[in-house]
Parts: sequence; structure tokens; C-alpha cells
Amino acid sequence: MTQGTAVVDAGAEVSLRFGSRTDVGRKRAVNEDSILADSPVFIVADGMGGHEAGDRASAAVVAEFVLLAGRSELRPEDVAAAVERAHVAVRTVADGTTKGAGSTLTGVVLVHHLDRPHWLVLNVGDSRVYRMLNSEMSQLTVDHSIAQELIDNGTMQQSEVATFARRNVITRAVGAADSPADYWLLPVLTGERLLVCSDGLTGELSDETIRAGLTLNGETQQTADILLGQALTRGGRDNISVIVVDVVAGGTTVSEDPSTSSRVDTSDDTVDVRCDETAEVPGRKGRADDR
Repeated sequence: MTQGTAVVDAGAEVSLRFGSRTDVGRKRAVNEDSILADSPVFIVADGMGGHEAGDRASAAVVAEFVLLAGRSELRPEDVAAAVERAHVAVRTVADGTTKGAGSTLTGVVLVHHLDRPHWLVLNVGDSRVYRMLNSEMSQLTVDHSIAQELIDNGTMQQSEVATFARRNVITRAVGAADSPADYWLLPVLTGERLLVCSDGLTGELSDETIRAGLTLNGETQQTADILLGQALTRGGRDNISVIVVDVVAGGTTVSEDPSTSSRVDTSDDTVDVRCDETAEVPGRKGRADDR
């Protein structure tokens, strides 16, 4: 468990505790996930490209965000610039391979916005960010996947995803064409707990199991270890990465801001960088066969 005080600007400090862990799992020879948990940056990248390049692709993504770690007064545009650099870096990795390469990217970065601390939630692909507040869990990101598109258009129910043969096919990836990131700006709330994870966790554990793990009142590192251990027990069929972040002090409290409820509506305060046209991203299809 790590504890730190993130300086958002000259007059704002947010106290955080965070823990993280990544594991190759029980079925794979190489861990293609890379993580960064270094305030104010908490991201997970899940690489694609197999033994040849998946780990290199995710590491290239994280390398661009290391440049933001430890910095104060970050702005949303600083994060967007890191995402664009990550696209270039992953394309460089892919150009040196025979099968190509890509990566998901998801996480939260503490930024200065409207004179108060905010989380800039970002996502490309199907890794996820969750928020727990007052024992209620909300998924803050939206998967870029074939399964999610079918759910959105009403042709598939959430309960059918586990048996859907193409559930691991994603429609955006860092390094792929027409794959912009989605961004959400959300106020930092004292008492909230955030989870950033790869699909190696969500592919093994239900939302209810994840929610139960986040509400055990354990320290952040203990919680990360427990969740990852549960995913391994359930099969560990993919690489697994987990970051747990607690806001100890310095954020807005729900009582201070009546408009802030424990269930976050991610349609509010969304940075408009979405793309309506999606293309199936190669390099991830084989994962469904392992499950």
C-alpha cells in the first residue's frame, strides 16, 4: 500500500492511498499487461501482439504516461497529449513485427479543472474503471467491444456476454486507426474508492464479486491482492492487473455538493472526442478461444 499527497495546483492537495498488482495468470507464458500507479497517474494497459510484441506495446503506452507521474497542475490536455504519443509509440512497435501490435488503455489521472481537483477518466478498449462510493459501485468507462455494441443496440443482454464467442473482440485499441480515447471529467470525492483493471479481472469475476471485494474495508494493497487472488482461483485464464485508489482527503464531499450522488452519471462532463464509426481491431480475437 502506498500513500501520497497529490498537489493539484498551488492551493489544492488531495491525499490518496493506492495499491496495485499485476500477474501473468495461470494459462499464459508472458504478461502482456503493464501498469502505472504513481500519483497523479493510475493506468492499466493490456497489450496485444502475442509473445512477439504484446508486452512491448503495453510498456510503450505506460512509458508515455511516466512523463506525467509526480507532476502537479496537470491539465486534461496534458493527458490527451500523452494518449496521442502512446498511439505513435505503439504503431512504432507494430511496424517492427509480423503480426502487428496494439494495447488497451484505461485509468484515471488527477487534473486541475474549474479550480478544483477532478479525475480525468480515459479509456481505449475493454479494460475498465469502477468507482465505489457509499457501498455502491458504478462502472465509469464504456467498453469498446463487439459485445458492448450488441448490448447497446439491444440485440444481446449483459447476461449473455459470458457465453458470447466474440466477447473479447475489441473495436478500438491504442496504435490502431480510428481509435480515439473516451474521456470523462469527474469531481474527486473524499471517501471514494476507484478500481482500474484489465479484462483478466472482469473476465473471471462478476460485478457483484468485485463490489464485494471493494467493500471489505481492507487497505488498498490488500484489496488489490484479494481481487487478483480471486481471479486466479477462478481460472486466471488471462493476465490480470489491478489498481485500487482511495481518496482519503482533499476532495469534495457529497454533503458539500448536493448534485453529486453516489451513482455517477458518466454522460455528464464528458469530453467530446468520441467516434461513432468503429472498426474491428485485429490481434485480440484469439483470447475468446482460451476461455
